[in-house]
Amino acid sequence: MLTIGPNLQVERATDSFGCPFDKLYKNQTVEGADIRFFRKGTRETSLEQVTTPASDRGFAIGISMMRGHTRRIFHEHHATTYAFAEDSIYIRNLADPYKADLAGPFDFLLLEISPASLDRIAQESDLAGVASLDVTTALSDPVLANLVKTLIPALEQPNRASQLFVDQLASAIGTHIVQQYGGKALASKSTRKLSRSHEALAKNILLNSLRGDVSILEVAQACNLSRGYFIHAFRETTGMTPYRWLQNERISRACELLRTSELSLSEVGTACGFADQSHFTRAFASAVGTSPGSWRRNA
Repeated sequence: MLTIGPNLQVERATDSFGCPFDKLYKNQTVEGADIRFFRKGTRETSLEQVTTPASDRGFAIGISMMRGHTRRIFHEHHATTYAFAEDSIYIRNLADPYKADLAGPFDFLLLEISPASLDRIAQESDLAGVASLDVTTALSDPVLANLVKTLIPALEQPNRASQLFVDQLASAIGTHIVQQYGGKALASKSTRKLSRSHEALAKNILLNSLRGDVSILEVAQACNLSRGYFIHAFRETTGMTPYRWLQNERISRACELLRTSELSLSEVGTACGFADQSHFTRAFASAVGTSPGSWRRNA
């Protein structure tokens, strides 16, 4: 609520987590594999009280990118103050109303998982029956933090992000969350492999989308498999995740074009599904150990 005069008040526009938009210098979002990802940041040292009503949106998970932020969370009969360190997390059940005083600047990576999405993630992680997550605040989880930090480039440039990569990483993040915070059930260790026909079909679909624009769900549905089963089975069958396999194919195709054609480096990169020449050069050097131009000269 923003007070304008002695008798006049207007509602301040807030995001879905209750933060005023005019206080945020970071407000980014990307979506993949049943999870919505956000990055929210403010440089303000003092914020108004944040409140959000109960909803059926599911669960919010926040990962702190910095230290120095504190919040005083109000419960029915008491209030508790928490200090956030880097890589500490919170999990909120959005079915519960929320009220907190926020102090100090923050930079949070946020995840939102609906009840239906949580159910799908749990089933694909062999943890069927998990319908809730343990509510916690300011708990250190460097594994989850490192996984989600990998999505920062996609949050900063969602139009250039590979949907295949975002989906695949979101699936790994979802599995970690339900295994760590969704109960004590143990995941099945059964071996999963693709049939030869499904392997061929999946590889063909991936090759027809060298930029990685195809989603994991689309490939899994073409094979008549669940997304989680497909990811595990593809890795068991090929020894690589779908994104890594496609990246290797891109590099192999680039090597062939560099060796046999007179295409420029930029044209080779485009033909192999890379966003631009700098993206091609970084990926090629990371995989091969030298730049495309140097490799071509020595080929």
